[in-house]
Amino acid sequence: MYERDYLEQLRELQRQAWPTGHASEPQYPLGQRPLTSYLQHWAQVSPDKPAVRYYGHDLSYAELDELSDRCAALLLDQGVQTGDRVAVFMPNCPQLHIVFYGILKAGAVHAPVSPMAMPMELAYQLNDCGASVMVCFDQLLPVVREIAGQSQLRVLISTSLSELCPAEPPFAVPDLLRAPKLPVSDSIDLLPALAVTEPRATLPEPALDAIAALNYTGGTTGLPKGCIHTHGDMLYTCASFVPAALGLDSNRISLNFMPEFWIAGENAGLLFPVFSGTTLVLLARWDALAFMGAVQHYRVQHCGLLVDSAAEILDHPQRDSFDLSSLEVTSCVSFIKKLTPEYRRRWRELTGCTLFETSFGMTETHTCDTFTAGLQEDDFDLKSAPTFVGLPVPGTEFKVCDFDTGELLPLGSEGELCVRSPSLLKGYWNKPEASAEALRDGWLHTGDSGVITEQGFIRYLGRRKEMLKVNGMSVFPAELEAMLGQHPDLLASAVIGRPDERRGEQPVAFVIAKPGSELTADSLTDWCRQSMAVYKVPEVRLVESLPMTATGKVKKNELKEWI
Repeated sequence: MYERDYLEQLRELQRQAWPTGHASEPQYPLGQRPLTSYLQHWAQVSPDKPAVRYYGHDLSYAELDELSDRCAALLLDQGVQTGDRVAVFMPNCPQLHIVFYGILKAGAVHAPVSPMAMPMELAYQLNDCGASVMVCFDQLLPVVREIAGQSQLRVLISTSLSELCPAEPPFAVPDLLRAPKLPVSDSIDLLPALAVTEPRATLPEPALDAIAALNYTGGTTGLPKGCIHTHGDMLYTCASFVPAALGLDSNRISLNFMPEFWIAGENAGLLFPVFSGTTLVLLARWDALAFMGAVQHYRVQHCGLLVDSAAEILDHPQRDSFDLSSLEVTSCVSFIKKLTPEYRRRWRELTGCTLFETSFGMTETHTCDTFTAGLQEDDFDLKSAPTFVGLPVPGTEFKVCDFDTGELLPLGSEGELCVRSPSLLKGYWNKPEASAEALRDGWLHTGDSGVITEQGFIRYLGRRKEMLKVNGMSVFPAELEAMLGQHPDLLASAVIGRPDERRGEQPVAFVIAKPGSELTADSLTDWCRQSMAVYKVPEVRLVESLPMTATGKVKKNELKEWI
């Protein structure tokens, strides 16, 4: 009874605080159907409209729909069955969009892997999700070949970005687009294969409760876990966030540079444009000159940025050489640098539009759980208590509980943020105990500290868990410790973070070498560089022992004093 009253009171407070003109209910412009059907609709209604614009290469809605149909047929021809996981090991590119919708149309499960993953990380994720088919950027084939015998892969499909790179791009392109195509020997060449594959006469529409993706997130109890997300999760994320935070406008031109293997990039690049029927300007990665060139060339109206990216543009020596006046909606994410009134003022002077914090979210919830759009008058959001993340998106609820007892806490109290949303993960892949721990009575217990104010606004105070943010990427000490444990000369390790002015946080590994080994900090660092993504590589400190509790746990608070 108390929780019901609490939530009703909270809903009323949030109704009163809701910004005028922002949708207060999820909106489904084409009905509650999977995004594959939204893609088919736009292909019929606006066949020639660019769906993806990539350094001068255009992919229309009709082409994206047809090529993803062909991709679905290619996967089915290769023996992919409903529910099979298809790994995708690629940077941002039009082929990724084709493959993503091809996987969903085939009834399979999209299993993205970071293109920064090293062999050990790739092997772990392939084995954990059980993927037997993978689509890969050809420059990453050496990494795949190194672990081919350690996985269940039976079909490998590769593609090159140079095939799409115009001879004279309209603005700066990254080196990976100019890398010459590698010889195709042990893989299927994606684009030529699609050209000769006949689409199936009919493909059944996926059910909204069918699994669509395994989005991997690190964890505090070991290696990364696959969050099970459905077609309905993807649709609700669009229907709740886009109308409330960005507004529905099929004529809008958006830009995304965030990596699309990452769930925030998946939302911004793969889902939101197809939901809205908008044109996406896609960048392979962040580059200030390419960003400014793309905004000017394509007259981009909407984009999401890191505050660090916005700061780089504001201070760029060539900033005034570009016309950024087309920008109308610019959201941002505070990782290392935080959004301030000064950044907002300077951004408005440069572009004419207001920079606002995008949202709070997690991979487990398909992210985008709150919004701050419409709460910027007189810098209300920035003048509110620190770590203000706004209001829950329509259909999502928050509560704050005592970390230890689970007791519901009054508004204004600090405790564990818990969230209930239609897009909650359906569990962690093959990890029932972790699923039961996180999901209780329909609520996700985030393990993070937060406050819901007396006005109904959400504040995110920090991570109770040990997660570090390194250059905006999540790094989990337990994951690094599990990987370090595979080194033959290592007896024990403990990883913590230390503040770093440039990177936000820096992982530091305190390690004990096995007696008689010749392990050095330099040799272990070299091993780490070969075994894990570059942003995860820790600063290594060899020690004789670690401070331990009576129950055998490392006293990490004491390690912080060692730093």
